[in-house]
Amino acid sequence: LVATHIDLGFMEKDAVRRNDTCVTLDEILKLAQENKVDFILLGGDLFHENKPSKKILHTCLKLLKKCCMGDSPFHFEILSYQSVDFGFSKFPWVSYQDGNLNISIPVFSIHDNHDDPMGAHARCALHILSCVGFVNHFGRSMSKEKINISLVLLQKGSTKIALYDLGSIPDERLYRMFVNKKVTMLRSKEDENSWFNLFVITGHQRRVSKRKSRHCSGDFYSWQELKDYCASI
Repeated sequence: LVATHIDLGFMEKDAVRRNDTCVTLDEILKLAQENKVDFILLGGDLFHENKPSKKILHTCLKLLKKCCMGDSPFHFEILSYQSVDFGFSKFPWVSYQDGNLNISIPVFSIHDNHDDPMGAHARCALHILSCVGFVNHFGRSMSKEKINISLVLLQKGSTKIALYDLGSIPDERLYRMFVNKKVTMLRSKEDENSWFNLFVITGHQRRVSKRKSRHCSGDFYSWQELKDYCASI
């Protein structure tokens, strides 16, 4: 199941709409349970801000625990190196393979520009969810000079998915890296043509794709340029 931009906490102080985003997450998780999905893929902005309120964080943890824990069997496997896919985490492996947890529906998520890591230690709410094992946070680039986009290789029966991921990065920096050819994407060496490639990338850059910047003299990349770049790899 794929979902994106839930923005937990949006309009939290509004008397009428304050619970809307939490209700949305609850509905998504219930759909995942009813349809017995293999996993949930979130495309960014699970939270509306980097530091959500205690109420919002507590509600999120409560819903994930209620809907994503249990004894359901898994019908897919991860074939890639988890130490690379989740290398920035203190627990670099998928949650459902943690012997201390009982996960029935794994959740994979990147961060977007609302809930991206900030501050001296570059932390965000997703790190808390990742630490307790409710969310597998991936797609974070640790370098400011280059980007190495890894991939999560998933297989269910004869179906193979190569899941590429890139969390939110300031537009000027991302544009500069593309121009200077500092962006690389890994590929599977085995059966290259047997994988269905899926790229999870934040979408806020679209709104500024033709905007001038004080850091860039030219335009930002367009989605067609990004598509051509991925096709050339």
